[in-house]
Amino acid sequence: MKNLKIMVCMVLLVTVMPSVKAQWVVTDPTNLAQGIVNSARQIIQTSTTATNMINNFKEVQKVYNQGKEYYDKLKAVNNLVKDARKVQQTVLLVGDVSEMYVNNFGKMLNDPNFNEQELTAIANGYSILLNESTELLKELKQIVNSSSLSLNDKERMDIIDQVYVKVKEYHNLVRYFTNKNISVSYLRAKKANNSQRVLDLYGTANQKYW
Repeated sequence: MKNLKIMVCMVLLVTVMPSVKAQWVVTDPTNLAQGIVNSARQIIQTSTTATNMINNFKEVQKVYNQGKEYYDKLKAVNNLVKDARKVQQTVLLVGDVSEMYVNNFGKMLNDPNFNEQELTAIANGYSILLNESTELLKELKQIVNSSSLSLNDKERMDIIDQVYVKVKEYHNLVRYFTNKNISVSYLRAKKANNSQRVLDLYGTANQKYW
């Protein structure tokens, strides 16, 4: 519910507040944001249309790598006022979800503790969570666009804050989903006296969450 709507929100921020306009035009972050949400949408479509899981994920990686340029550039935009900054952060959270999906699922494909059926289910889980996150961006666009004439700055910021909080919840849910799946692998490996292999594969930074 959230891909195209974010762009409307950004356009409104540009037209309603002159100070925002001056800062956003310099690096054109609206195009960067659209690149991120388009990439996320393509990842979702690829995840749900391909028939072979491994070939499917190769296409997902390709889409993500193509869109990562937008993600990195948007992260580098610093001179934004509060409203625009929160919109930027909301879009970047969706980019983070894509990154967690690609980086962690790529490792899971090389994890012998998961079978093909489980990997397919995990990939579908990532796709669903990513889809829900991007749908929130579209919802943001629709809400702001449909009521732009009656919204004051505080009301607009409240809407942006609400969507940010929801997207942040999905972001945290993806992190939890990732850690729980890794914990399943770790427990299986530990039972087989091969836990070090899992630690080597995923690293130890988040081991406390397993």
